[in-house]
Amino acid sequence: MATTGDVGVVGELHVLAVDDSFVDRKVIERLLKFTSCKVTVVESGTRALQYLGLDGDTSSIGFDGVKVNMIMTDYSMPGMTGYELLKKIKQESSVFREIPVVVMSSENILTRIDSCLEEGAEEFLLKPVKLSDVKRLTDFIMSGEGKKVGGKRSQKRNRSDDCISSLSTTCSTVSHPCDLSSLSPSAMSSKKSRL
Repeated sequence: MATTGDVGVVGELHVLAVDDSFVDRKVIERLLKFTSCKVTVVESGTRALQYLGLDGDTSSIGFDGVKVNMIMTDYSMPGMTGYELLKKIKQESSVFREIPVVVMSSENILTRIDSCLEEGAEEFLLKPVKLSDVKRLTDFIMSGEGKKVGGKRSQKRNRSDDCISSLSTTCSTVSHPCDLSSLSPSAMSSKKSRL
């Protein structure tokens, strides 16, 4: 029997997508289905907890009926934020603690990103989410990549490493806009003639 974090026999990931915006839910659902994922969408953190059986209500579906391989949640939602949902999943559920949670937001606020990653988010994506983002995440989970940390599998990427490598690549290819030393005299004259 597959556990919650295992990929099913047919290799299909089941993703729980949480977003209060109908349009964003549809976009995420379509991107995930395009990458052959089974998708369940809910409109709030409270509904996500109900679906997972973590709301304390005995009438909820609960773990026995739910096999989720990844949770994708919006950060800014009324009632319960994606950060609060992340904390409940990671701190209060021994069953779902190892499930990767991806937080999405249209706001690029570093303290928010850091808080989510420190609390256990697998990834923080900026909206609009692209197919390449979803494909990278699903490939990463399907491949079972990750390091063993204290006997547990950790699939977490190091954001600082990503930022440093992309920054160094960017800095090495960008020259100062006023640096004319690399231009030949003919190139400078052709640029002047266009002005």
